[in-house]
Amino acid sequence: MNETLPRRARGRIRALAVLLSTVALLPVPAFAQGVIAPPSEGQPIAPQPPAADTVNPNASGVPAAPAAPGSAQPRMQGPASVADLAERLLGAVVNISTSQTVEAGESEDGDSETDPKPAPSAPVPPLTAPDGSPLQKFFDDLLQGERGDGSRKVQSLGSGFVIDPSGIIITNNHVIADADEITVNFADGKQLDAKIVGIDTKTDIAVLKVESETPLPAVPFGDSEQVRIGDWVMAIGNPFGLGGSVTVGIVSARGRNINAGPYDNFIQTDAAINRGNSGGPLFDMYGRVVGINTAIISPTGGSIGIGFAIPSLLAQNVVAQLREFGETRRGWLGLRLQEVTDEIAESLGLPSAAGALVMGVVPQGPSDIGKIEIGDVIRRFDGKAVATSRDLPRMVAETPVGKVVKLEILRKQTLDAPAVPVNVDVTLGRLEDSGAAENQTDQDEDDAPEEQTETASAGPLLGLTFADLSDETRKRFDLPAEAQGAVVSEVVPNSASADKGLEPGMTIREVSQEKVANAEEARTKLAKAKADGRKNALLLVADRAGDLRLVVVPID
Repeated sequence: MNETLPRRARGRIRALAVLLSTVALLPVPAFAQGVIAPPSEGQPIAPQPPAADTVNPNASGVPAAPAAPGSAQPRMQGPASVADLAERLLGAVVNISTSQTVEAGESEDGDSETDPKPAPSAPVPPLTAPDGSPLQKFFDDLLQGERGDGSRKVQSLGSGFVIDPSGIIITNNHVIADADEITVNFADGKQLDAKIVGIDTKTDIAVLKVESETPLPAVPFGDSEQVRIGDWVMAIGNPFGLGGSVTVGIVSARGRNINAGPYDNFIQTDAAINRGNSGGPLFDMYGRVVGINTAIISPTGGSIGIGFAIPSLLAQNVVAQLREFGETRRGWLGLRLQEVTDEIAESLGLPSAAGALVMGVVPQGPSDIGKIEIGDVIRRFDGKAVATSRDLPRMVAETPVGKVVKLEILRKQTLDAPAVPVNVDVTLGRLEDSGAAENQTDQDEDDAPEEQTETASAGPLLGLTFADLSDETRKRFDLPAEAQGAVVSEVVPNSASADKGLEPGMTIREVSQEKVANAEEARTKLAKAKADGRKNALLLVADRAGDLRLVVVPID
């Protein structure tokens, strides 16, 4: 203490020092934790986070993450690493390169993820430079792959994966379509030529075989039916020729129909899939293949997070048939189907808009046994629920040929009667053998109804004008001899019937599940439906080819 200070000042300083030392020993309340202490001499002033073992009163009682050793910072918590999983799987994923000779004036097809194929281009004429000119090497590089006859060799790249150590490889059919040579490139640098075991254009699946001196790393199929929306998935492939690329995302949706084929049931994912990923595997987090990456939606050609993979359940069945027979052998019912819409379900008094509506039975087909009727709704197939008419053909195709299956059907005999359950057993045929049967007519000429003289109706009803079947109407609308019912001669534009797709030349077979023989019956039954206070008219309509469908038209 400086002795030159007055005695009173020295006393006040001592009292202040005692007070400060007492305050420093008091406990600090929890809400004051994290208060920054004054910096020591030379230390820059900067805000610091609270200690890791403190509690934030706004965190609902959840303690903070423990501090990293030797640091006051809390440990950052991110998604779990997939490095170990990727390392285990990379060896079984392959790059597939193909070469194809394209004749002069032709252009090669791109894969399913590219823009439409370009217009044919004329071959480049031979280019030569003076002897010793450095331009000759440039010309040679420019015309690499060109042949003397104007043809050229083109190459494409895709992905695939090994499912059997003996050398069985799965990819997309469009990756190897029309290829003259197929080369499989492995992660360890090994290259092997591949042969085609079998292809299926309907599902875009191809099975290849390579001969290896040592067993190859392989991956198993998983159960795509167990995959849920939101599950993490991993895609590995060869995008833009960059082999062994790993991307991760989630399952965005299931059961997608992108009109790629008759059995569309794609898994949608936001894992990055680009050109060259086609044929590569989509893994779950257990390392099992749950899908085959096949297509993307993209305005730019690159990934925008909308990719599609063939479900493993569908792929396994196709792969097994291709390996055993070299071709597919799909089940076949021999039915023409229509979707059950909400309007049709309400008109038929069904509990829900589920199932497949029978609109025709193929003559001499498996279902042509006299037990299935037009208007039947198939709700279950072989013990499995049928969600939509689009699902039933896929379910049938996945079932072995020759199996006896049970169809659980709802049937309405009349519009006012309740739907009753009916069970029918059918022995499945083979789809690949069905072409001849499908081309046959569904009615013998002897059973065709007698021709009626044409009688134009008095005026439109529901926007429809009817006429009777006659030589004149058959000729006018190019109708077959076996056509039945009342002919739609005119449709009022912008009417309810026009909005439902009804056109002149169609025939009305039934109104409210009651048969119609001529124009007068059609008008009478529609007028009765309106007088009974019905909101909709249920029509069984045949187009000019004879294909049937149910149409629900609102009654004004």
